[in-house]
Amino acid sequence: MGGTYLELSKLTVFTYQAGFQLQGHSMPAKAPGSQGVGSLGYWAEESLVFRREATSSYYNRVWIPDPEEVWKSAEIATDYRVGDKVLRLLLEDGTELDYSVNPESLPPLRNPDILVGENDLTALSYLHEPAVLHNLRIRFAESKLIYTYSGIILVAMNPYKQLPIYGDAIIHAYSGQNMGDMDPHIFAVAEEAYKQMARNNRNQSIIVSGESGAGKTVSARYAMRYFATVSKSGSNAHVEDKVLASNPITEAVGNAKTTRNDNSSRFGKYTEISFDEQNQIIGANMRTYLLEKSRVVFQSENERNYHIFYQLCASAQQSEFKHLKLGSAEEFNYTRMGGNTVIEGVNDRAEMVETQKTFTLLGFKEDFQMDVFKILAAILHLGNVQITAVGNERSSVSEDDSHLKVFCELLGLESGRVAQWLCNRKIVTSSETVVKPMTRPQAVNARDALAKKIYAHLFDFIVERINQALQFSGKQHTFIGVLDIYGFETFDVNSFEQFCINYANEKLQQQFNMHVFKLEQEEYMKEDIPWTLIDFYDNQPVIDLIEAKMGILELLDEECLLPHGTDENWLQKLYNNFVNKNPLFEKPRMSNTSFVIQHFADKVEYKCEGFLEKNRDTVYDMLVEILRASKFHLCANFFQENPAPLSPFGSMITVKSAKQVIKPNSKHFRTTVGSKFRSSLYLLMETLNATTPHYVRCIKPNDEKLPFEFDSKRIVQQLRACGVLETIRISAQSYPSRWTYIEFYSRYGILMTKQELSFSDKKEVCKAVLHRLIQDSNQYQFGKTKIFFRAGQVAYLEKLRLDKLRQSCVVIQKHIRGWLQRKKFLRERRAALIIQRYFRGQQTVRKAITAVALKEAWAAIIIQKHCRGYLVRNLYQLIHVATITIQAYTRGFLARRRYRKMLEEHKAVILQKYARAWLARRRFQSIRRFVLNIQLTYRVQRLQKKLEDQNKENHGLVEKLTSLAALRAGDVEKIQKLEAELERAAAHRRSYEEKGKRYRDAVEEKLAKLQKHNSELETQKDQIQLKLQEKTEELKEKMDNLTKQLFDDVQKEERQRMLLEKSFELKTQDYEKQIQSLKEVIKALKDEKTQLQQLVEEEHVTSDGLKAEVARLSKQAKTISEFEKEIQLLQAQKIDVEKHVQSQKREMREKMSEITKQLLESYDIEDVRSRLSMEDLEHLNEDGELWFAYEGLKKATRVLESHFQSQKECYEKEIEALNFKVVHLSQEINHLQKLFREENDINESIRLEVTRLTSENMMIPDFKQQISELEKQKQDLEIRLNEQTEKMKGKLEELSNQLNRSQEEEGTQRKAMEAQNEIHTKEKEKLIDKIQEMQEASDHLKKQFETESEVKSNFWQEASRLTLENRDLEEELDMKDRVIKKLQDQVKTLSKTAGKANDVHSSSGPKEYLGMLQYKREDEAKLIQNLILDLKPRGVVVNMIPGLPAHILFMCVRYADSLNDANMLKSLMNSTINGIKQVVKEHLEDFEMLSFWLSNTCHFLNCLKQYSGEEEFMKHNSPHQNKNCLNNFDLSEYRQILSDVAIRIYHQFIIIMEKNIQPIIGAISAT
Repeated sequence: MGGTYLELSKLTVFTYQAGFQLQGHSMPAKAPGSQGVGSLGYWAEESLVFRREATSSYYNRVWIPDPEEVWKSAEIATDYRVGDKVLRLLLEDGTELDYSVNPESLPPLRNPDILVGENDLTALSYLHEPAVLHNLRIRFAESKLIYTYSGIILVAMNPYKQLPIYGDAIIHAYSGQNMGDMDPHIFAVAEEAYKQMARNNRNQSIIVSGESGAGKTVSARYAMRYFATVSKSGSNAHVEDKVLASNPITEAVGNAKTTRNDNSSRFGKYTEISFDEQNQIIGANMRTYLLEKSRVVFQSENERNYHIFYQLCASAQQSEFKHLKLGSAEEFNYTRMGGNTVIEGVNDRAEMVETQKTFTLLGFKEDFQMDVFKILAAILHLGNVQITAVGNERSSVSEDDSHLKVFCELLGLESGRVAQWLCNRKIVTSSETVVKPMTRPQAVNARDALAKKIYAHLFDFIVERINQALQFSGKQHTFIGVLDIYGFETFDVNSFEQFCINYANEKLQQQFNMHVFKLEQEEYMKEDIPWTLIDFYDNQPVIDLIEAKMGILELLDEECLLPHGTDENWLQKLYNNFVNKNPLFEKPRMSNTSFVIQHFADKVEYKCEGFLEKNRDTVYDMLVEILRASKFHLCANFFQENPAPLSPFGSMITVKSAKQVIKPNSKHFRTTVGSKFRSSLYLLMETLNATTPHYVRCIKPNDEKLPFEFDSKRIVQQLRACGVLETIRISAQSYPSRWTYIEFYSRYGILMTKQELSFSDKKEVCKAVLHRLIQDSNQYQFGKTKIFFRAGQVAYLEKLRLDKLRQSCVVIQKHIRGWLQRKKFLRERRAALIIQRYFRGQQTVRKAITAVALKEAWAAIIIQKHCRGYLVRNLYQLIHVATITIQAYTRGFLARRRYRKMLEEHKAVILQKYARAWLARRRFQSIRRFVLNIQLTYRVQRLQKKLEDQNKENHGLVEKLTSLAALRAGDVEKIQKLEAELERAAAHRRSYEEKGKRYRDAVEEKLAKLQKHNSELETQKDQIQLKLQEKTEELKEKMDNLTKQLFDDVQKEERQRMLLEKSFELKTQDYEKQIQSLKEVIKALKDEKTQLQQLVEEEHVTSDGLKAEVARLSKQAKTISEFEKEIQLLQAQKIDVEKHVQSQKREMREKMSEITKQLLESYDIEDVRSRLSMEDLEHLNEDGELWFAYEGLKKATRVLESHFQSQKECYEKEIEALNFKVVHLSQEINHLQKLFREENDINESIRLEVTRLTSENMMIPDFKQQISELEKQKQDLEIRLNEQTEKMKGKLEELSNQLNRSQEEEGTQRKAMEAQNEIHTKEKEKLIDKIQEMQEASDHLKKQFETESEVKSNFWQEASRLTLENRDLEEELDMKDRVIKKLQDQVKTLSKTAGKANDVHSSSGPKEYLGMLQYKREDEAKLIQNLILDLKPRGVVVNMIPGLPAHILFMCVRYADSLNDANMLKSLMNSTINGIKQVVKEHLEDFEMLSFWLSNTCHFLNCLKQYSGEEEFMKHNSPHQNKNCLNNFDLSEYRQILSDVAIRIYHQFIIIMEKNIQPIIGAISAT
């Protein structure tokens, strides 16, 4: 039934006709999604009769469609003949059913029970949809097996339960096995990929796909775990553990709970695991695709945000997270939208601990982890920022918002700016920049966009750091990629994310089709193998609809580029381009805001709302600039256009360049999310096409997440969507196994006969072998370069090969076992012969010897025994007595000699005891002095550092005073301006009120007039009506009286009456029109009245605003008084600082006096040496080289004494300079206060003068008085200038007297000073000219009185300029005083050097030495090795200068500085510091080494200070030394590090000294 069974050497193979050709029926292939029927079994051509088989008791069974279970099993109850329209069926529940059938589409047959539950679906007898579904149900629901093969695809069902099938024992069981040898498993697929990579040296890929909740992430994780276990690396880097540790981190930041899955991956991931030539893991790399950023700010019902947020909230009460100020997840908007914040069976706090462990395993330090958590907490706080609506077009955020403050505190931002730009946006045009307020919905969207942007940057940063942690140094040989990507998605509302996800699945399905279908057929055609083309579903038209030119994505990008592009315009373009033109694109009937695309799996309707915004993915520029200026380095780096690389030297050490580096401008072009996703997807397809793919299709068995529950509808839907049924349909007709002729020849050469091997052509040999081994030629085909086999044939050949090998092994074993048995037989035979020989010899001996002879021999042996024992005993006794005698005499002699020696040495021991005690005391005193000297140097350095800090504080206070004064002046100006604006607004308001009153009075007058006119018209109307009535009555009476007499007259009267009535009607109409016009006028007046009322209300609003501004100004006026109080406090702090400086100065003087007293104490070394004998000196050398240490300490004390004296002088001069600076600062402050008062007085006088001029503009005498007052002020200014010039002349005369004493070399400097004096005189002349110009301006005031405002402004400018010039002159005088002091110091040093130079006379003249040591970059290691690491202190102290290494290192530093090579200098300084640290660490217990490197470190540090170029260290330098200062770099931070190193060496030195002194003290106390 259903095919032909062919017996091939105990191997049963199923064969099928191409295209499911049946006997009498041809079933064409159908596209995915259709319920096509495969092989229908064996149906007769005339009549299809189902007969009972001999071995069974029931009719054949078939599958019929069912609305609930998709397919239902039924048994055929009656025979069926051709033409019957009804088939009698018996269901499994016992009910009968008449099923209507069509002869062209009969129901599919059911497989026999023996084939149910097969490992591979392609092994089923009948391959169709119900058979596949039933086989999966049996394996999953009944046998609890979740894995099943479908050709090259592994179908994995999610059990929603932990199963014990993933342990290490299972991994080792699958390792090395073929794919079909064991049950289906994800480990089998991983082993197949690993084996093909190792065997073929070709890259592999495992593509894991499926719906959300189908178990893709878990399957990918187990595959990676298999690779990590099987290919353990030999290094200690634990690369495998790091690769596996990357999964929990990415799941924490990229997975979330959805309605379909508790741990759904909301991004695509391709992990590339790299292997070396030994097939061991050496590293990995991860690529991510399309993170669902919208989940950060919105979750549907029963869904959650990303896991990391809930883990962080669950751990908020721990001490390390308290500074983040978090609470439970229910307190934050971004985590409580879905309702339930807890996943059943998941402990978020424990998951947080696991996440931190994986961070640590990957090498991420706690600082990095805390930075990540800080950004996550900031996102949560940002979501709680309250945005309130102000009207319909504005919104605001309070700066006092607690969550806003925490957000800004965590990210280092200004809360005011963030609050401002969350509710406003800046629009930049070509002509102007406009700040536009946003409504509350717009502000909320801007806040959410910012949160999404920050999280996206954080996610990319974490992935990048993971890739850095998984980097490898070696060369990648091959790799295996594991793709875990989202499956096909369709929801009630589908947006941009679902569109991109389904687009990616279309590309993956196309790649699957290319690999499984197209490439198969193309290869068969290339090899000239007969093949019937199969009609399968090609989704290239859908991909073209999405990504082709003028496709959906391109139109979307085009609309995003338009400034006013909208979703509706883009959707209209789609309608115009694709509706009724592309069959895969449809417009819904009941909606104008969505479109439908026919994907390979199903139709999906997409809502166009939000497509453009999500594709742009933009954040307002001002918010980006605020985050770019963040004080939090990680947040600032996220938004940098060109982020700077991290320095290898850390953040503490920097080398400043001599020249400023100008950064080039660069433009930043934004790309859309769609284009980025399309390009990344293109790279992914290239990678997959370059590898050998292995497919894992994950199936979700039910939507309720119940363990081992089988939902047929959901499973069939997924099987149709993922291409499993299409693979099953084609697998029976294809040739899955293929071998080249050479591979087949080398593999199966063992099956060939000698006659077949004699052929020269290997191709003919292979054909002959196959014809002999497999008789059915339909089971294989010969191509041009390959042999193609149907399923099962390679396994059959492998079985024959194994049988052949087994037979050969049996033959080999037979011969080896025979050889072993023969060898064993010969050995046993030889042993038997030997035993026989000895046995026969013993028998002959016994026959020859009698009993008498045996007795005699035994008696002789006994006699010999006793005789020999007697002789040996006598000899032993003799030797024993002699030995005891010799020992007695020897021991006595040794005892007597030892006694004599003890008597002789007892007195020497007593003398040595006292001598050693005396030496120990002397050594202790010398060490104590040295320690005191070092302590004094350390304390002096600390005091110097305190003085520097206090100087900096003084400068900061002065700058703060000046800034506060400037702020006060600015606030006063602002208050004046606002007062003027208030006056204007009040006047404006008064004018408006007056106009309103006038207009109101006029309107009321008009209304009164109109009412009067209306009343008059009504009275006239009443009068006319009364007159008409009277006239009609009179006419009636006349008519009655004159009817008989005047009939003709009556007719005339009637005519007249008719005319009067017409005229009356016309008049009434006119009156009604006039009344209507008056009503309209009244309405217009009412409208005008309402408008006036609105104007009045607006005026009230403006007045309220002005009142608010007045209140704010009054508050600012109050703050001015607070500023004044702060100024007073700063002045008080300044006085305290001066007192503190004076007290420190006194302490310094006292300490310096103590230092001098201690240093003046001397000790006679020669006396000590004369008291000690040569033996004692040798004994000292043997005990620890104390004498050389003593010599080194003596030299060090001399150096320290001279150093302390120089430092004492420096400190005294610095204290004097500080006192002078303090006095000078106080004078400057007083002078500034005087100038400020004078300027205020001048301002007040000018105001009085201007008011007087305006009031009495016709009085010229008063104007003359004003001019005279201005002249007096001018004279005062001239007097001040004369006083300053006299001071300058006095100082210049003193300077010239001091310079006359110096040598001729200072003549040029004197000339420069004279040139400066000439400049100052010229400036004085300029000032006089300016004063004359002021006088001319005052004369001009006499002539043109109308331009008094211009004169006033000129005067203000001139006065301010004069004050500035006065200040400049004072600063120049201070600079000259400093220059004079420097020159005095230089004169002293020059006089000293001149005296020394006169004593030294050389014939060749003076030589100039640069003081540098030239070296190459590659010689740096040798230099450090010889100068620091390998240098012995003893040789340097005895034969050379003790500070020689420090001086040589400084010469190298000067050489690197002269080259202006920052890298060279950095490398030298770091190597030097590391070398010193290494030497000290290796010799922590060596007294000599510690003292030697303590002195050299201090020498090196002093050289760096002396030649640093800073004024405070250059006071005692000569001009030549100043020329040799460092020119290009600032090494202040390296100096700080060296000082820290010296302090550490000092502390260790003290510890070692204490250890050496304690036994000496103990010996002294004992004596």
